[in-house]
Amino acid sequence: MSQYEPLIGAVVFLVFSGLVIFFSSKKIRTKFPPVFRKLTAAIKLRRAIGLAVEDGTRIHVSLGNGSLVDPANASALAGLSTLNRIGQMASTSDLPPMCTSGSGDLQILSQDVLRGNASDTHTLGQLDPGLARMTGVTPFSYAIGAVESMQDSGTSANVLMGDFGAEAGFLCDGAENQGSYNLAGSNSIIAQSIFFALANDALIGEEVYALPAYLGSQAAHQASLRVQDILRFIVILVLLGAVLSRLAGWV
Repeated sequence: MSQYEPLIGAVVFLVFSGLVIFFSSKKIRTKFPPVFRKLTAAIKLRRAIGLAVEDGTRIHVSLGNGSLVDPANASALAGLSTLNRIGQMASTSDLPPMCTSGSGDLQILSQDVLRGNASDTHTLGQLDPGLARMTGVTPFSYAIGAVESMQDSGTSANVLMGDFGAEAGFLCDGAENQGSYNLAGSNSIIAQSIFFALANDALIGEEVYALPAYLGSQAAHQASLRVQDILRFIVILVLLGAVLSRLAGWV
């Protein structure tokens, strides 16, 4: 490890954070509104949420069975943001969203998200703590419990976002047997391949982390996508500059 790597990491973090704060400001968002490419899965999810509100059915969000302290489980945090946004969009529904997970820390956070949505809509008295469930402590017990939960709760759409393994096939099969819409995404390559084959719509790669922004979540989510694009162009320019410098014999 180079002695400069911590310094480089700190500089990248500070630059990224500063740009996110800059693009999150209302003045910048009004003057330069963000423009993103079309994401079909987000459009279909918005439609599924609207239909669930009209039909009096429920949206089920499943966060996987990974631990929150695992660095590879950032997709579950994106799932929590998605859960929060779905709760806001379905605030007029008789059935608020339900969340399942396979770890206690994610269950606690999902309970907090649902409580926050209930507080915003002044429905704390009607809040059901059982809507945030830890359905199992092992991958397959979690998957079986999540399938039973989606079948017993009047679910019309499922959003699977988190750290999954081979048990992802059980979740997709359960949603298909129920005839409900299924949108899925994961940081795991195994789960991505299963979702691509079995889910109605699959989020690939960075689309998992972009979904909250496409649903119109907090300004910071949209700003982070803009900053990612900026940093991506910077990396491309640096790589091209290094190649040209090598070909010209400067290095």
